[in-house]
Amino acid sequence: MDKTGKKNIRYFFAGAGLLLAALALMGSGRRSGTGREDVITVGVFSDSYWEVQNGYSYRILEDAIALFEERREGVRVEYVSGILKEDYPEWLAEQMILGKTPDVFLVFGGNFHDMAEIGALKDLGDFMGQDGSFSTGEFYSSALACGEYAGKQYALPYECAPKLMFVNKTILDAEGIGIPEEDWTWEEFYGICKAVTKDTDGNGTLDQFGSVGYTWSEAFDSNGVELFDQNGTECYLTDERVREAIVFLEKLEGLYGGYHVTDRDFDLGRVAFKPMLFSQYRAYKPYPLSIKKYSGFEWECISMPSGSSGENIGKLDTLLVAMWENTPNETYAWEFMKLLTSEEQIQSEIFTYSEGVSVLRKVTESDETLKRLIDSSGEGSGLRLKALSDAVEHAVAASGFRNYGEAVAEVDKAVNSIMDGNANISMEQIIWNREINNFLKEQRER
Repeated sequence: MDKTGKKNIRYFFAGAGLLLAALALMGSGRRSGTGREDVITVGVFSDSYWEVQNGYSYRILEDAIALFEERREGVRVEYVSGILKEDYPEWLAEQMILGKTPDVFLVFGGNFHDMAEIGALKDLGDFMGQDGSFSTGEFYSSALACGEYAGKQYALPYECAPKLMFVNKTILDAEGIGIPEEDWTWEEFYGICKAVTKDTDGNGTLDQFGSVGYTWSEAFDSNGVELFDQNGTECYLTDERVREAIVFLEKLEGLYGGYHVTDRDFDLGRVAFKPMLFSQYRAYKPYPLSIKKYSGFEWECISMPSGSSGENIGKLDTLLVAMWENTPNETYAWEFMKLLTSEEQIQSEIFTYSEGVSVLRKVTESDETLKRLIDSSGEGSGLRLKALSDAVEHAVAASGFRNYGEAVAEVDKAVNSIMDGNANISMEQIIWNREINNFLKEQRER
């Protein structure tokens, strides 16, 4: 979705927020009394969150509904089908404005903070604290953190995908280079990129490259950079770790002699490394973590390289589940949310019917998942399965505050300007940091 679309969604949510207090007084008009069948509604979309073709979009939901209704006789779960992912945020905002908000609904990571800020989401603290069958320790802490706002839990993670580095194993084998260890560094990353970047056909033009798609975002994450404070009132672009990341990116890009390496180059087997969400990797896999021959080369995933001040980590994208603040069916809504997110039987289906990763550590590291790995790759790659689990656990949980997307766009503009220019990096950091802080102040005053 482009910036205009995202801004329109925020306006929808803002308009919905103005009606929440009134709806709390008026009620939703849904039955929740005794003696008759109770109904809870769920807001979902029809296609994959991970933007790949998926013929099982409702399979996990339907299985969860069947299990819930079996356990809760007299309670029925309903949902509206056919809503595309790209239309879903606007549809949900419209339902709020119309007073038809579902009791439980999926929330995109990019929309979560806006919805929490306007008061559309129920604080789950009491439910979590009073339910003896629920344990936050079962979840990956990074995934759980994606549903936090202002120190409170307003959503639970449903499925997730960490950012990992994808390796063209064929290139590395041809160059006599082994797959990097999970604790590899920027220096090793650069060294391999330098070694494989070359003119392979002797025509005087580079046609094999080290990397594509490794941006300031990946470099900042893996070097311990925190761009903003929690409330979005201050930018930290002057951090020394930012300068280190920019210097490394300039050094990396300098290998390619001004050539703009593209995703097409990677698809054709000409690039050694490319960062991707694990969901993109799974989209081409019958089972997780197996090696896939794609366009004539073998490829697999490993951790991101660490900067001198950081770790082998990347961002985590998480699809969340939340409860409407004014639902009259909060007990049933909580039970259904809990079933979707913490029931191992349901969470295990993510590895079959979706492209993400289960948010439960026990499911992702289970013997069943390990068996799928061994069957598909033909080798006992338990360590790589553990690497996936570690990548989720230690991933950078998406930050957020009002106008976070626009603030990140300002940082993108700043970093590109610094890298395109010849001025002193540290001085440019100071100048751009001042401009971004002014931007943040203007946004708060609106």
